[in-house]
Order: sequence, then structure tokens, then C-alpha cells
Amino acid sequence: MGPRLRSERRWGRQSPSFFSVLPVLSFLFSQKAERTLNSFTQQIIEEFRANGGRVGGPFDGARLLLLTTTGARSGKPHTAVLGYYPDTSDRLLIVGSAGGGPKQPDWYYNLLANPRVTVEDGLHTYEADAVVLRDAERDEIFDRLVEAEPGWGKYQANTTRILPVVALTAATTGPPPATLTLRMIHDAFRHELALVRKEVATAATTGSMAGLGAQLRINCLKLCQGLHFHHTRESEGLFPALLAGNPDLADTIDRLDQEHAQIATLLEELQTLLTSTPAADVLPRLDTLIEALNHHLTYEENQLLPLLGG
Repeated sequence: MGPRLRSERRWGRQSPSFFSVLPVLSFLFSQKAERTLNSFTQQIIEEFRANGGRVGGPFDGARLLLLTTTGARSGKPHTAVLGYYPDTSDRLLIVGSAGGGPKQPDWYYNLLANPRVTVEDGLHTYEADAVVLRDAERDEIFDRLVEAEPGWGKYQANTTRILPVVALTAATTGPPPATLTLRMIHDAFRHELALVRKEVATAATTGSMAGLGAQLRINCLKLCQGLHFHHTRESEGLFPALLAGNPDLADTIDRLDQEHAQIATLLEELQTLLTSTPAADVLPRLDTLIEALNHHLTYEENQLLPLLGG
């Protein structure tokens, strides 16, 4: 077991629900707390960057990103730690809750003035365009988020302002950073698998015979798409390149390709269950996928990391 994250040492090792993190995040970036918690906020940012987007303590088990905006008045960069949600398109969703307080968070005013922002997700750092969702689109997505985390509805009920929902869409694309390793990519998938598994298990405890909630379906779908894309790039790019320089890897590459095909089948089966199958019935299929994928990732790391250097 690796060293404990700094926030775990501060807060103890916990696994709270995602929404229990939000009051902490909201307080961190409220005007009242800005001065007293500036040092603590910086520690969280540094921990996020040092651990591939992972932060312990009350932030463990949450989807987090770093959002850097340009100050509307100062013109200086300001970085905030925010929870996010995947969306159906290639964009991420954030909510300007500010703990249900009467004022919009500073980052919201900043991106209104300058919608070009910088996003760090733990693996990649990229420029993005921030768009404030309006009217029916905002309401539909906010209802979806409330279904996933009822606390959003409580925050909205506590204030007369409309909690803004902002979509972040990558504005620049390019090759992955040179520091990005296969293990980092795998660990990101392991982290997301654990989050989705926890969300499905929580949904299963309700005993509802309805299908998964709309946002949870999207979380599962984006995970499936990400895995498929990653495996496709490996099979079509990485594996042939490795095999060209290491002919003795033929059996290993053949096994990895076979495992990719098996996992692709499991992903397709899982996606067919997302619309109307009760969470309690989705969970065993998800566990089968997780077991197969973890076995595959470990084998791939054992075989390829010595050649890839990390």
C-alpha cells in the first residue's frame, strides 16, 4: 500500500458520498473563507496535481477537476477545485452552488468575462470553452443532476438565485503529455470504475425496479466509451509498434488483443442494460466487467511497463 495522501492524514481515511464534499468545496471558495483557507486550498491543489487527480480525506471518491479562470477585474489566474459530471457530448458539467449562498462563486463571474479557461482532470491539462447553460437546457440538466445528487436541489431551495450549470468543452487537442504513463491511464480507469460501481451499488439499495438514473447512465456510458477508445488505440497503435521492435512479444500481444475483445463484449452487454434494467441487476454485470478489466490491466502492466519505462 502506498503512502497516505496528505488530506487523508488531516481528515482520516473516509469514503463519504460525493455530495458530502460539496459543502467543503463551497466553503473553500466562499469569500468568507478566502483568506483563512487560502493555504489549505493550495495544499489541495498541490495534492491533486501530485497524485493524478486523487485527493484523500473528505474529497476521496469524488470526481474533481481544477478550473483556472482569468480574474474579471485583476486579469490574474485563479484556480478552484470543483466537482464535475460527465455529459452526453464531449463536455464536462460544473455547478456554481457556492453552498446555496446568495452570491455566485467568483469563478463564475470570471468565466462570464473570459470564457476561455484551463481544465486539469488529473491526466490532462487543456484549454476549454465555458458555456453557461440557459433556459430549458439548463433546467433539464439540473434536474438530472438533482436526481443523481438530491443535495443540489437543497442548495437551490436555499437561495433565490438560479444555480448556474456550466458546460466545459475542450478547445485544444493534441498528443498526450510526455509525462503521461500507461499506469496513470490505468489508474484513472480504476478510479472511475470504483466511482461508477459505488454509484450503481447505492442505486441498487433503493430497491427500485426502474432503470438507472439519467446521470448514472451517462456516467456508465462515458466509462464504456473511454475504455473502448483506449483499447482501440492500443490494439491499432501501441501493440503493433511494440511488436515491431520486440517479436518475442507475439504471444503476449495476442493474449492482450483477445482480452480486449472479451472486454468489448462485456462493455456492449453492459450498455444494453443501462436504459431499463434495475440497478440491482446491472451490478453483477458491472462486477464481472471490473474483475475482467482489473485482471487485464494488471497483466498488461506486468508485461509492458518494463518496456515502456513506467
